[in-house]
Amino acid sequence: MELNNIINNICPLSADINKLMCQHFEHLDLQKGTIILSADKTEKHLYFVKNGLVRAFTDFEGQEVTFWFGTEGQPIIPMNSYVYNKKNYENIELLEDCSLYKIEIIKLQKLYKEYKEIANWGRILAEKELVATERRLITRISMQAKDRYLELLAQHPNLLQRAALRHIASYLGITQVSLSRIRAQIK
Repeated sequence: MELNNIINNICPLSADINKLMCQHFEHLDLQKGTIILSADKTEKHLYFVKNGLVRAFTDFEGQEVTFWFGTEGQPIIPMNSYVYNKKNYENIELLEDCSLYKIEIIKLQKLYKEYKEIANWGRILAEKELVATERRLITRISMQAKDRYLELLAQHPNLLQRAALRHIASYLGITQVSLSRIRAQIK
């Protein structure tokens, strides 16, 4: 997905402002398995996925717990670094070879100060991320595993072909055996 489209999908901007924003991003290609954000480090960049699949995870009691999958067009925002310039809580791993767009958080914040239209875009980006996080949390605590699985597939229809089952099971908060049972029931 092209950067100008990603930006406008968050909030449409005038052509000149969109072009200006795009000039501040860097394109990079990285290999599967790369950790682009690490917990307990202050991150200096915000990313958007041009193509590929990523996951956010944290270590809990010696286990990796996946709590988010990101695909084409989605932002990768280390919120604690983005908002407070403090250490991250999460790790972000590339599950496929990925093309990403990257911008320094400090550059983006400077654009917010200089251009009201970009500041409004940033507000909407943060609001959308908050709502998505809230939805994931509520889904996790209020839905049965089978329903969480079906919702995940509705949001990411080809995830089963792209992500390891252990990551999907972790995201759902179940074992791989339970995931296999759910998948067998649905077929």
